[in-house]
Amino acid sequence: MSDVTVRQLAGIVGIPLDRLLHQLGDAGLQISDADDVLSDAEKMKLLNHLRQSHGKVQESVTEPKRVTLQRRSVTELKQGTVPGKGAKTISVEVRKKRTYVKRSELPETSDRLSEAEQARRALEEQQQRELAEQEARRQQEEMLREQAAEEERRRQEEAARTAEERRRRDEEERQAAAERETVAAKPAPVAAPPIPRPAPEPRPPARPSAGKPKAEAPRAHPAERETEARGDKRSAGLSRKDEYRELQGDDFRKGGGKRKKPKTGRPMLMPEQKHGFEKPTAPIVYEVAVPESITVSDLAQRMSVKGVEVIKALMKMGVMATINQVLDQETAILVVEEMGHKAIAQKEDDLEAEIMANLAAEAEAPQLPRPPVVTIMGHVDHGKTSLLDYIRKSRVAAGEAGGITQHIGAYQVKTDHGSITFLDTPGHAAFTAMRARGAKVTDIVVLVVAADDGVMPQTREAVEHSRAAGVPLVVAMNKMDKADADPDRVKQELVGLNVVPEEWGGDVQFVPVSAKTGAGIDTLLDAILVQAEVLELKAPVAIPAAGVVLESKLEKGRGPVADILIQRGTLKKGDFLLCGKEIGRVRAMFNENGKPLKEAGPSAPIEVLGLSGAPEAGDEFIVVADERKAREIALHREEKLRSTKLAAQQAAKLEDVFSLMGSEETIDLNLVIKADVQGSLEALRSALTELSTDKVKVRVIGGGVGGISETDANLALASNAILIGFNVRADGSARKLIEERGIDLHYYSVIYNAIDEVKKSINGMLEPEFKEQIIGIAQVREVFRSSKFGTVAGCLVVEGHVRRNLPIRVLRDNVVIFEGQLESLRRFKDDVNEVKSGMECGIAVRNYNDVREGDQIEVFEKVQVAPH
Repeated sequence: MSDVTVRQLAGIVGIPLDRLLHQLGDAGLQISDADDVLSDAEKMKLLNHLRQSHGKVQESVTEPKRVTLQRRSVTELKQGTVPGKGAKTISVEVRKKRTYVKRSELPETSDRLSEAEQARRALEEQQQRELAEQEARRQQEEMLREQAAEEERRRQEEAARTAEERRRRDEEERQAAAERETVAAKPAPVAAPPIPRPAPEPRPPARPSAGKPKAEAPRAHPAERETEARGDKRSAGLSRKDEYRELQGDDFRKGGGKRKKPKTGRPMLMPEQKHGFEKPTAPIVYEVAVPESITVSDLAQRMSVKGVEVIKALMKMGVMATINQVLDQETAILVVEEMGHKAIAQKEDDLEAEIMANLAAEAEAPQLPRPPVVTIMGHVDHGKTSLLDYIRKSRVAAGEAGGITQHIGAYQVKTDHGSITFLDTPGHAAFTAMRARGAKVTDIVVLVVAADDGVMPQTREAVEHSRAAGVPLVVAMNKMDKADADPDRVKQELVGLNVVPEEWGGDVQFVPVSAKTGAGIDTLLDAILVQAEVLELKAPVAIPAAGVVLESKLEKGRGPVADILIQRGTLKKGDFLLCGKEIGRVRAMFNENGKPLKEAGPSAPIEVLGLSGAPEAGDEFIVVADERKAREIALHREEKLRSTKLAAQQAAKLEDVFSLMGSEETIDLNLVIKADVQGSLEALRSALTELSTDKVKVRVIGGGVGGISETDANLALASNAILIGFNVRADGSARKLIEERGIDLHYYSVIYNAIDEVKKSINGMLEPEFKEQIIGIAQVREVFRSSKFGTVAGCLVVEGHVRRNLPIRVLRDNVVIFEGQLESLRRFKDDVNEVKSGMECGIAVRNYNDVREGDQIEVFEKVQVAPH
């Protein structure tokens, strides 16, 4: 460390010069000039002063401050031998612990404990040591007493056995003497007198020695003693039966057939047999939360009783129920009160409020920057999708029917300045609800206005939606490459809507762009990112995900598919989703390019599979941990929606009654609408219902997402309704029923064609028109690659005939995925004009190469029909 001046040190440390001079004075250094030189010792003195003032004391890490010594001693006590067992050794362990503190670490004399306190502590430690030693001595003495008692008991048993053997031998001698005297008194032939056998000498009782147990003389085994006694009795002339009776003693007289084995050792003390459960003295009263609907089994579980008890209570009330039957809230409350518990009625939104409270608690997690969500809005055909197409460098507009966007497309674009999530909303008048949803979930709105067309009705609507949502605007003046482009006119018309450009003193950025040439695209992206930096967009990441549904649809083989936008948290594969009235576990996740994902963070638009049904566009979704609560909330929402629909139907019936009272000429136009996505279905239903007049009332009696099924055809047949398919087709059974019964079926791929046709029907202005007529359907059997035509589909004509130069549609799972023209029609190697049903052919579709095996190619023509 080199010597520096005070001014240099202040610059290095990064503090004001006056503050450093003040700190030097507090440290006791006589320095007052900024150009004075500080030595290393002075700098160390300043550092020590600052450490002490901040409460930090320099600690030594090299020497220990205290040392703790632990001592453990183990002694052994040996127990005497037990017959048939070896010696038993008991270990006694004594542990001691002592801590030595460095003298320099002790507090000063004024801070030390008083001598009385030290003496008291020393006395307590001494008493604890004495108590430990007394406890060890007591345990040792107790073991010695147990050993002495065991030795005394064994001596007494041995003495009793010895006395019993002596008594038996004396009795045997007396009986033998009596028998000899009886034999001697009887006259008998001359014979040698019996030679008496000498009685065995009685053995002295074996006394245990006073020495160690191991020094005892080995005693005879009980079996050996029994054999000796049996031999003596037989020598005395006893019968085998008398011998057995004598050996058994009291056990034989009691009738015991088997000799009991004598018990050895100390008697075992059994613990007192007592059950651990004590019966409650009073009944337990539970507080049972009762939702809007609950099954019998769940209600029994909440009351901690068996389901049979609940069924009995219901039978007493006159209700016959099963274990899985659903009870309403009033019935469940009566059952709970009947069984002696307290019922608490749950409100409609209790569970939702509980989940929202958990989400609010989790939302306090640290927030990190996230990509901005940008919604592109504007009038129809002003180039919104083409502008986004140039940014994404892909052809999105080519896949839309009529070249216009008919549902929300969500894409995430990685630019040189960061990621941006784009939402492309429809510009047609019928998609007001979609634009409103896009404005609600967005951070920035890019208003696309054609420089050659100016402000249009949907442009004004987009401005109103962005203002209502409080979202900043960025205006992109598109089609600047055209000769008649007039950006000043666009600015003047937008100023009339209170959208003032920055160069005119306002706060809205105006960027001239061209989606065709790409001019101004980088400037537009920079403007978006600048606006995002101003907003400081952040979101918590390490929490369960939550967001909004952009679109939903039904796909064959995949089931319900939902396009969602994550607003906060991280969504992982396998999470359980609550999405409106639908629930389910995430089975798969895909990005906008169809790439599988395992997790996705905030501002990411993804496609999820695994929900129980297609949710409504605009529904919020959350990830929940408790599946039971999620199912209960979904069931409650479904019942609420059903009751709302029933109430609306009842109101409609009353309106019909009053309208019929005023006029008898009202005509109902019933419609059944099937669409490819949920957003298009909502837009069609709203747009067609608004076409009602005083004489003709348009009623949408049914609708859904997916292909037209036989159920939809039966509904249209029963209610005399018109069946409308928007970008979907009828399956085989439905087509057969429609042809047999003559149901009025219309296919549309552009929404304003459907609206205009229904409007003409209502107003009675239907003039001779052109109607699409399907003339043939070809099934794709195999796909080939050609250097001249690209992808060539090997097809089999299954219905009608295929004719060259006619418009076609490519269907996949009865959903229209492309509409265009035939480029080539060949049979073998020859170009043909027509291929009939049952024949094979090769078909090349112009500007489309994504034909797959199993697709259908529908050939149609527009024919002129007479008005009805």
